[in-house]
Amino acid sequence: MTRSVVWFRNDLRLADNPALHAAVAAGDEVVAVYILDQGVGAASRWWLHHSLTALGRDLAARGGNLVLRRGDPREIIPDLARAVGAASVHAGRSFEPAWRAADRDIDAALKTAGIAFKRHLSAMLFVPEKMRTQAGGYYGVYSPFARACFAAGVPDEIFAPPDHVPGVSDVDSDALADWALLPTRPDWAAGLRESWTPGEAGARRRLDEFLAGPVHAYDEARNLPGIAGTSKLSPHVHFGEISPRTVWHAAAAAGEGKGVHTFLKELLWREFSISLLWQHPDLDKRPIRAEFEKMPWADDAKALWAWRRGRTGYPIVDAGMRELWRTGWMHNRVRMIAASFLVKHLLIPWQEGEAWFWDTLAEADLAANAASWQWVAGCGADAAPYFRIFNPVLQGKKFDPQGIYVRKYVPEVAGLPDEHVHAPWEAPANVLAAAGIALGETYPAPIIGLAEGRARALAAYEQVRH
Repeated sequence: MTRSVVWFRNDLRLADNPALHAAVAAGDEVVAVYILDQGVGAASRWWLHHSLTALGRDLAARGGNLVLRRGDPREIIPDLARAVGAASVHAGRSFEPAWRAADRDIDAALKTAGIAFKRHLSAMLFVPEKMRTQAGGYYGVYSPFARACFAAGVPDEIFAPPDHVPGVSDVDSDALADWALLPTRPDWAAGLRESWTPGEAGARRRLDEFLAGPVHAYDEARNLPGIAGTSKLSPHVHFGEISPRTVWHAAAAAGEGKGVHTFLKELLWREFSISLLWQHPDLDKRPIRAEFEKMPWADDAKALWAWRRGRTGYPIVDAGMRELWRTGWMHNRVRMIAASFLVKHLLIPWQEGEAWFWDTLAEADLAANAASWQWVAGCGADAAPYFRIFNPVLQGKKFDPQGIYVRKYVPEVAGLPDEHVHAPWEAPANVLAAAGIALGETYPAPIIGLAEGRARALAAYEQVRH
């Protein structure tokens, strides 16, 4: 029996895993391996530990086993393939620049050894380099990109999980515990444990629950952070615990309403971000619109700290930042509000926000994170104009009118009536006293006035524009 190496990366699942399917279908013994290489944020490390635990358990239940290695895949993959006598290496395609470069080197090394390197479309719906305009270029605007995706159609072949994975037991492996992915002191992961079940089973359960009801009201409900109106699938899709094809076709089969269509379009925003990263390998570092490199950003460590910790004095912003810290996730509407506040009212570089989200988001995805921050900052492809500045008070009143979300994550203001919960400083003294609030003591006063921050942001933008 021949052997194949199946290199798991951002496809930590058995169902609809083309790399695993190809190896098993060929009748090969399978050396399943995961390599810890690129740096990931703290919340992602927590998720990765539990996702790998689930994957190892699922493989073992089918006769396989998961080999863990740490280091440079350029060395590990060719060495492992030669050592086990593999005829081929299967892996899902990756769109991140570092992985693309590594794949080129690995392909060359394996060819020298006479070993095939077979890459499969696993973590995305479309091959990014093939999504071209009629003129032959890449898309820089979402709407025509999305139309092209709908016109192309998503392949409907979905591979069932293998009943049996013929594993190889004579290959050395690291112990997952030795990677120290989990926090020790302090143990900040209690909120993540309460909120998530990493792994393929947890991903499928999350999808089924969403499609059983919330998806049908998704068009409106996705903007309301106080209710369970979103799928919360993003960490599962990022780690590949469920394939985007599975999500797409299951959602499409759920009905033809506006909610389903809007959800499918949200999946295409992920694809659009992948396309942008494919076009701009430095997407997380440099603005697509080069003039924004001259933006006169503020250097304000105190304000940055207050934003990170949810201590800005604006309840909807603080609620979002605390949700992120506690659960490793933030509601998408609130992400836009919190991000706009950082780069516009506080005039702090979007790269600072991108870096913080990279460390605290369980789903920290290079393409989506960088593209989204550039969108908010007005410097990316198809970005919101810089002068579109979210007013956190008005946004809070519109999308969390009863303060359900704010009260959950900012309990200091929970006693305020609805009309003041998004702007405590506007409440009369007797109302603040009745709610047990002393501004600047029990809850911060606003760190910057909204009019002041807006004026400063617009002045900075005018300086760049001219």
